[in-house]
Amino acid sequence: MSDTRTGAGRLADRLTHPRYPRSNAYDPRWVVDNQMGPHALWLLEWLAPALGLDALRPCARVLDLGCGRAMTSVFLAREFHAQVTAADLWIEADDNARRIAEAGFADRVQPVRAEAHDLPFAEGGFDAIVSIDAYQYFGTADLYLPTLARLLRPGGRIGVVVPALREELAGTEPPEHLAPWWEPDYWCFHSADWWRRHWTRSGAVEVETADWQPDGWRDWLLWCEIVAEESPEEFHRTMARRVAEMVRADEGRTLGFVRVVARRG
Repeated sequence: MSDTRTGAGRLADRLTHPRYPRSNAYDPRWVVDNQMGPHALWLLEWLAPALGLDALRPCARVLDLGCGRAMTSVFLAREFHAQVTAADLWIEADDNARRIAEAGFADRVQPVRAEAHDLPFAEGGFDAIVSIDAYQYFGTADLYLPTLARLLRPGGRIGVVVPALREELAGTEPPEHLAPWWEPDYWCFHSADWWRRHWTRSGAVEVETADWQPDGWRDWLLWCEIVAEESPEEFHRTMARRVAEMVRADEGRTLGFVRVVARRG
């Protein structure tokens, strides 16, 4: 019997995930067309219970740091009724403003173009800070978290999800099975224990969660395979194919995702 579903229907089927019921409600074509890496909504939905997003008061002030094309910002506004500041360096604020308005959240999401080390926000101005697949690029510096944490009100929480290592790597060479794909940028990937120690040492926050995502590599591989086939941008299709090869060769031995949540005292 032939498959009579449309391309959109088949894409929706492939992206329907039992662990991410909130993300399943979003237009899969919108998600694919606006992605800039791993499936950001899946990762944010995994972060949400550890960060306590459901417990935030309505219209809580949330900074979405490194928001990319603002999908996560729309998700925060829609799912948790947050008032979101969508900050990113690479995407123009006007571009994100159009996308946010088309999604129907222009009144709750404010796009800002900003560099992570030069954030134009007042101390104590946010109830929560969220960062999905971005914090690893600027947050490994020893002095960064104390500066960022000052933007939280006392008792506010910061939560990030980052590509990560199951265990820290020794020496200066990647594992042999990853060498064909390894990029110097990947040295910013670290283990859950590394992140817990790094944040604890800062003295700026009290770490509540730092854990590895079980089978996160399988989600990553599935998503890469879909992007490699479905993205309208050749750059993203090429990158997705390369990352899929790496993740498939690794099978979760080394690579996956870590979430880290902490509270400002």
